[in-house]
Amino acid sequence: MSFISFEFLIFLPVVFALYWSLADRGLRWQNLLVVVASYIFYGWWDWRFLSLILVSTLIDYSVGRLLLNEQQVGKRKLLLWVSILMNLGLLGFFKYCNFFIDSFVSAFSAFGFQTNLYSLNIILPVGISFYTFQTMSYTIDVYRKKLEPTKDLVAFAAFVSFFPQLVAGPIERATNLLPQFYVKRRFDYAGAVDGMRQILWGFFKKIVIADNCALHANDIFNNYGEYSGSTLILGVIYFAFQIYGDFSGYSDIAIGTSRLFGFDLMQNFACPYFSRDIAEFWRRWHISLSTWFRDYVYIPLGGSRCSLSKKVRNTFIVFMVSGLWHGANWTFIIWGGLHALFFLPLLLIGKNRVNVDIVSSARMLPTGKEFLQMFITFALVSFAWIFFRAENMSHAFDYLAGICNETLFESTKFASKNVARATNFAIIFLLFLEWSGRKEKYAIARLGLNWHWCCRWSFYSFLVFLMFMLMETDSSPFIYFQF
Repeated sequence: MSFISFEFLIFLPVVFALYWSLADRGLRWQNLLVVVASYIFYGWWDWRFLSLILVSTLIDYSVGRLLLNEQQVGKRKLLLWVSILMNLGLLGFFKYCNFFIDSFVSAFSAFGFQTNLYSLNIILPVGISFYTFQTMSYTIDVYRKKLEPTKDLVAFAAFVSFFPQLVAGPIERATNLLPQFYVKRRFDYAGAVDGMRQILWGFFKKIVIADNCALHANDIFNNYGEYSGSTLILGVIYFAFQIYGDFSGYSDIAIGTSRLFGFDLMQNFACPYFSRDIAEFWRRWHISLSTWFRDYVYIPLGGSRCSLSKKVRNTFIVFMVSGLWHGANWTFIIWGGLHALFFLPLLLIGKNRVNVDIVSSARMLPTGKEFLQMFITFALVSFAWIFFRAENMSHAFDYLAGICNETLFESTKFASKNVARATNFAIIFLLFLEWSGRKEKYAIARLGLNWHWCCRWSFYSFLVFLMFMLMETDSSPFIYFQF
């Protein structure tokens, strides 16, 4: 079930009403309702893949229980590896089996050998990368004794399958989300209102920004041979805002929906396109994934407390694995490798932790230096997005070749130019609101709270008006559903 669907508009208020009607019946009933609602939400796509969530839940719950009373280091490591290998085994089969078969066949074909291997007709379960990493965080933290293993299977199942963030994150840590299923929850009106405000902002980013940018980005990327280099650059910019509006919009809806049920999820985006270098960008983009790789891959490999050569190695491993996590295609691996290369100079000169605070935190406008830094960072990120968006490596290089020719300096020409003007206005409006609210957890968190109620509701109504005016007939699926 998608957030952008008629079914969800019915599903959410029904679950909300049932959930709070059970508030006096005890936590177990509320948690059980969360499990049932989450399985309905996920099974709406394909009920067969509910078995994968159930298997992951039972494996990690059982491993956690066994780790509780096991003190021998060797046996504890064995239990941990059972969890890791089972989870990664399921993820690897469904997501990467065909990729490795095709790569194997291509490698042998390059040397003149023909193989009889064929790709399998494997359907990728929606959101498998997200809930797999979420359950793994539980067993790893239990193994490290950072978290007490749960005895409550219902609470654990609710943690694994929690429907607002099940399909596309944020990837919640067990140390943050699981304990919230143990605590009695009472309806918080202020929290619910804040949640609705963030849901509104998420819908705006998805419907107004992402879907309209997708219209132009898809046209330009799919017909790149017909357009000038300048138009191809514009296509990359549209995709940059498409993926940001799409993914951060989903996170906003997920976080806001969770607030309606009394849960606090971690912030997943923090104005990443206002970053002054690549290191800052990765502290602000898909925060739940980047911190997951930091804590469970980078630091165990030695992190930054090792020789320079190992720091470089660890950096490349994390970015390349991050690329592979996003998809079974060499374009994603190249995308990750490019970000590693962009990050490397900062690491070598020790400047990767310089820009920690938000840009221009004490000023209204950025300095000339800050503006240039943000422009360069956005340009590097957008360059890498070409490989992320391309269907394959040939598509990516052909697209780059189309940019790097004499048509680069021609005026942009493409279909739906009037529609593009409305999209451009929406992007500028988004940037204005995000800049104004860059210190908050989401752009409009405090915007208008001190206004007269008439002005505040007029602003909210304007956002809704833009949604209806710029809504595409066929809303594109959330991009990260495929991961």
